[in-house]
Amino acid sequence: MEAKVAVAQSCSARRCGSPCSCGRWKCESYSVARTQRVACAMSAPPQLQALILAVNALLRKRRYHAALATLKGFRNGAVYGAKIRAPHSLVMTFLFRSGSLREKLRTILRATYIHSKNLACFVFTYKGLCALQSHVQGKTYPVHSFLAAFIGGLLVFSDNNNVNSQINMYLLSRVIFALCRLGVEKGYIPKPRWHSFPLFTAMVWGLVLWLFEYHSWTLQPSLQSSMTYLYEDSNVWHDISDFLIYNKSHASK
Repeated sequence: MEAKVAVAQSCSARRCGSPCSCGRWKCESYSVARTQRVACAMSAPPQLQALILAVNALLRKRRYHAALATLKGFRNGAVYGAKIRAPHSLVMTFLFRSGSLREKLRTILRATYIHSKNLACFVFTYKGLCALQSHVQGKTYPVHSFLAAFIGGLLVFSDNNNVNSQINMYLLSRVIFALCRLGVEKGYIPKPRWHSFPLFTAMVWGLVLWLFEYHSWTLQPSLQSSMTYLYEDSNVWHDISDFLIYNKSHASK
């Protein structure tokens, strides 16, 4: 009997708050108590503890959810952009770029900043415009996503630089792939009766190597560098040092 009462009290406590992201109910007093424990564990002064409690109380208010989601989207865009661009730029810069260490580090930091800033601004713009349209029309429509992203892309990613070009081309390939799948699902495109991926793969590789060999200027610079390393640099060597150990001899550099 005591166990049943304890379970009932626990369930009642969870139902007195609002649902969290994982779908479970949590009591608001539990969240406040947890915040207090965290602040005390950090040996925070009373003023800071009060500030943390006030901020958390604000974050739990549903009336501000759309605006707060837009702000967190900005945060997530900045973090994700830095996580994606920094290691990629680090590898590509040290593999294919010449120059001093300072110049290379400046290039890495600049590319990371641009990617992080642009992605943060786009997420902020997109989520803000979606929330605005839903508020004005009273509900959410599928066209809201397209219009918000269209305007955000025009404002943020329209500058034709290397970072934006890579992001847009990355998305383009996936958009085309997704539209083909959607067309098949909706019946606009007949479903292939045979496994089409080998033909798709052959066409992609056939076209990209043809473009590289005869129209390389049309390819994106980082792709040109990668393919030059694979297909042109492998045609040149002088001895075993730049045949097996290095790509190019020190003299040729």
